[in-house]
Amino acid sequence: MPKINSEQYTPTETIEFHKISKWDLIKRDKWLYFLLLPGLIWFIIFKYVPMWGTLIAFQNYSPFLGFWGSEWVGFTHFERLFQNPDFFRVLRNTLILAFYETIFVFPAPIVLALMLNEIRITAYKRTVQTLVYMPNFLSWVIVASLTFVFFTTNGGIVNAVIESFTGETVNFLGDPSWFRTMIVGQQIWKDAGFGTIIFLAALTGVSKEQYEAAIVDGAGRFRRMWHVTLPAIRHVIVILLILRMGNFLDQGFQQIYLMTNSLNRSVADVFDVYIYFTGITQGAFSHSTAVGLFKGIVGIILILSTRYIAKKLNQETLF
Repeated sequence: MPKINSEQYTPTETIEFHKISKWDLIKRDKWLYFLLLPGLIWFIIFKYVPMWGTLIAFQNYSPFLGFWGSEWVGFTHFERLFQNPDFFRVLRNTLILAFYETIFVFPAPIVLALMLNEIRITAYKRTVQTLVYMPNFLSWVIVASLTFVFFTTNGGIVNAVIESFTGETVNFLGDPSWFRTMIVGQQIWKDAGFGTIIFLAALTGVSKEQYEAAIVDGAGRFRRMWHVTLPAIRHVIVILLILRMGNFLDQGFQQIYLMTNSLNRSVADVFDVYIYFTGITQGAFSHSTAVGLFKGIVGIILILSTRYIAKKLNQETLF
């Protein structure tokens, strides 16, 4: 048996890789960063620069004195906010509506995407997708007008049908007990179709072999949906839920304002409308800014809390 020369045999070899600096990577992908530049400038001008305006929450701000000339009062406006008897009513209305939206509005695009994914006739599927997308392109003014036309007690189609069966009408637009139902229904009708785009895109990445294996194992459509489809888009659901938590207290000013009237104001007063009436109509700029800052802090806490829970459950997160 031939002997191996130990001087010629080297069991391991050291390979040196050329280390690429970050600046070299930036130079290599400079056109990609150039495409990023307009969006970055937009965020700096309209998102980060206005953040300095939150400092007026600690001032008795006056437009005549300006930002630097107004008196600094510390946490006075926050104390005034928490001691205001309207605060807890507004907070309760906002939390209840936000809870309803999280329970009913957030899952609606997921359910709709799962239903659309089960349609096998391509032409029919595309037609349904187009129909459910269309409401997203309507403004809240049009949505509120359509709601009034359909649900008003004076000639509304819905009330006409109800009256033909029961002999009575239902004041959907003025009864406070119906306000939250109307708001949630409008959001589902307007936004659910457009929200399915993300989930349908995620569903395209599901391997057909997994469905075939589930069919071989005897799984029906519902079990395939539960054990194959949903786990495949679970990470997308978690990420969107984390993003939604940041806007948990944002109910949308236009929709709430357009649907508010003197009869349902007791349940319609949420932070977005409260900021408008105190900050714009009454000129309490510092007080309304304090309310907005409070909402932002709550949003950050909810984002970090949701991310922490997702990490504990071994789910993918944004950061």
